[in-house]
Amino acid sequence: MVLAQLGGSISRALQQMSNATIIDEKVLNECLNEITRALLQADVQFKLVRDMTTNIKKIVNLDDLAAGHNKRRIIQQAVFNELCKILDPGKPSFTPKKGKPSVVMFVGLQGSGKTTTCTKYAYYHQKKGWKPALVCADTFRAGAFDQLKQNATKAKIPFYGSYTESDPVRIAAEGVETFKKENCDLIIVDTSGRHKQEAALFEEMRQVSEATEPDLVIFVMDSSIGQAAFDQAQAFKQSVAVGAVIVTKMDGHAKGGGALSAVAATKSPVIFIGTGEHMDEFEVFDVKPFVSRLLGMGDWSGFMDKIHEVVPMDQQPELLQKLSEGHFTLRIMYEQFQNILKMGPIGQVFSMLPGFSAELMPKGREKESQAKIKRYMTMMDSMTNEELDSSNPKLMTESRIMRIARGSGRQVHEVMEMMEEYKRLAKIWSKMKGLKIPKKGEMSALSRNMNAQHMSKVLPPQMLKQIGGMGGLQNLMKQMGGMGGMGSAKDMMGMFGGGDK
Repeated sequence: MVLAQLGGSISRALQQMSNATIIDEKVLNECLNEITRALLQADVQFKLVRDMTTNIKKIVNLDDLAAGHNKRRIIQQAVFNELCKILDPGKPSFTPKKGKPSVVMFVGLQGSGKTTTCTKYAYYHQKKGWKPALVCADTFRAGAFDQLKQNATKAKIPFYGSYTESDPVRIAAEGVETFKKENCDLIIVDTSGRHKQEAALFEEMRQVSEATEPDLVIFVMDSSIGQAAFDQAQAFKQSVAVGAVIVTKMDGHAKGGGALSAVAATKSPVIFIGTGEHMDEFEVFDVKPFVSRLLGMGDWSGFMDKIHEVVPMDQQPELLQKLSEGHFTLRIMYEQFQNILKMGPIGQVFSMLPGFSAELMPKGREKESQAKIKRYMTMMDSMTNEELDSSNPKLMTESRIMRIARGSGRQVHEVMEMMEEYKRLAKIWSKMKGLKIPKKGEMSALSRNMNAQHMSKVLPPQMLKQIGGMGGLQNLMKQMGGMGGMGSAKDMMGMFGGGDK
């Protein structure tokens, strides 16, 4: 993912600080310099970076911290909070309601991925029970209506457009009217983009906006735009009332930090990010879980939501039980591979697990990874029940490995590679041992009503031990609560990948 490199650099800076014996001014400055360098390289605005480091230094006053305080944890929490602040405008965007017709208008420069994003947005809401419809008011680009028609047909979403009418305002008004009569509760209007900002584009946008009276205007921005994002977003906002932003092409090699920070500076919340070309490569953008994943801390609530979404209800308690026992067999790996293929983009799923830096997933090679998973599953189809249900890798003798290779039509080295993958995942799985997993809907309630007692029930025993047991946890939460608007327990839950969803 586009920001994987940034997340990796910040994680490494925090890791280096953790390795230091004593946390003093020098160690803190080295850590902050490393983070500053990473943010600037990712195209984040200089002023935002400077403000962030100044704020962290104010919060982490090493002289004022008593000897018993966990300085590493406080610095990590301050970095987490400041990154959240950069990405959070502090106000939510308009949320459509089921059963009540809402009009959403998409605007942006040509080539930013508007038409594809319209369909992804419609498809996302359709899966959640809305009745979406698409209106193509882009009469400027040749083939725009064909593209929308193709996308909408594939996703089974009703659409409206015209090959003969050249007035986008009339098409938009007629389309919205038609779908209101058909009781669609989410009408999405795709407008024209241009190669560059032109007065004609803004005038047309304004007229379409007047004719359709949208409840929400979404600005679609290509993540590769870098530092220019600030001016672009502002120009659009001055012309129409932009209420939210979607950043696209986050799977590319562009730096992306510029787009995110500049969008945040226009005070419109980012609501989704596009992480690929396919319909399901579209993620809700939620600041805390996003930063948590960026720093390799995982996003438990997102991961649990995915599990609840994909794993059949009758299998869920069993899977969560196995997860908390740290017991991992090849059969569990097989079942998880099946679920991961259903969950959507594999990198997106893996980055939700604590300890998984986004850098571990090869950039732009997700299809390859999915093909590899399917190969592994074919090999496992050639295994006996005894082999699948054993958690002892020594059971896999040379003769068994050769039999599996022959049975699945693969090479012996490929079966060995799969066993290595199994050992690696078993090691990660064992770290989850003892984690009390909340049921669906409990995560946000937990993070709202958090106290040390609750927190100790959720954390695995080894993590609680690292913090210094119940006493250490209470101290840590007190420190967090007393530090200039630092939101304490709720933020702490975010740190461990919780946070409100």
